[in-house]
Amino acid sequence: MDRRRNGVEVFLKEQYVKSVLEVKRVSDRVMIMKLEIGGVMMNVVSAYALQVGCAMDEKEDFWSELDEVMKSVPKGQKVVIGADFNGYVGEENRGDEEMKGRYGVKERNEEGQRIVDFAKRMVDMAVVNTYFKKREEHRITYKSGGRCTQVDYILCRRVNLKEIEDCKVVAGESVLKQHRMVVCRMTLEIKMRKRVRAQPRIK
Repeated sequence: MDRRRNGVEVFLKEQYVKSVLEVKRVSDRVMIMKLEIGGVMMNVVSAYALQVGCAMDEKEDFWSELDEVMKSVPKGQKVVIGADFNGYVGEENRGDEEMKGRYGVKERNEEGQRIVDFAKRMVDMAVVNTYFKKREEHRITYKSGGRCTQVDYILCRRVNLKEIEDCKVVAGESVLKQHRMVVCRMTLEIKMRKRVRAQPRIK
């Protein structure tokens, strides 16, 4: 398999470059960047799942890699996954309320079920896009010919959902020819460093 045929990246605002502690490229489909912002440890994962017609063993390899990356992140640290998962999680969330909201697009398919199953395996992950009520135009992440659907997602720990103020597709902005940009706004509670007052020396 040519491991250079795909590619994932993370773009970072220049002011946060010095906050980066580690960048690990697991494969051409999965990478993780660890950074510290104001005492908060943040892990950003970028992933690109295989398409529907690809071999099953390749798909299993991708999900195994993503599982291992998530297991490497300590429970107390924040993690955000931005990925083209090539699946539809759909609108229905009965029985999956802890993993996803009701604002997906269309019906769930097999690849979309893999996304939900992944969130369940990780115990505390949630599909952020689906919790924000938006017009369908601001939920559709992929347009090609007559097809309009949602395949690009942002995931975070459920406990951190309350810190995300908004998540939507930016209409008119394209990352690639068919894919549209998904953005979320997250507020971090910065940990203040305690100042230590110097004690005067007594001679």
